[in-house]
Amino acid sequence: MPVSKLSAFLIGFIILAADALSKYFTQYYLPLVNPHHFWYPYGGIGIFQNFLGIEFSLNYVLNKGAAWGVFFDYQQQLLYLRIVLISGMLVYFLFINKVKSNEIPLMMIFAGAVGNVIDYFLYGHVIDMFHFVLWGYDFPVFNLADAAIFLGVSWLFIASFFAPGLPKKKPRKA
Repeated sequence: MPVSKLSAFLIGFIILAADALSKYFTQYYLPLVNPHHFWYPYGGIGIFQNFLGIEFSLNYVLNKGAAWGVFFDYQQQLLYLRIVLISGMLVYFLFINKVKSNEIPLMMIFAGAVGNVIDYFLYGHVIDMFHFVLWGYDFPVFNLADAAIFLGVSWLFIASFFAPGLPKKKPRKA
């Protein structure tokens, strides 16, 4: 295994460990969000308020669905779909991907997805905790695994603009 794949696996392990620790501390040290609590937003613990229009708090939220809680009634089907997608990503990462610069963002996506699936087996749902209000927009609560997935996808998207394109065909001479 080349050094870059080992580095990517190390980064993935660090993401998984940090995600698991943050979820453990969230479950045992933060109160579960209750909409009837009147302290800093929605029962969370405020970290900073109105810093250049941005607010940040820690909130213990249970997510039984996919992103933003969609498809929460299909938890079992989501689990199967996630496992199939994770397996496909691992096969792609190990055997198909030939672009070395994609290894770290691919592993970030893989580790984030695995972290959220592990939650299903440990807790029966995903634990989310980071809550931002960005200039009045109440952003959905998320966790480190979600952040790793978002950053990995964003990295691949931005990198695709700088990747060398396919070679152009030479015009045929008549």
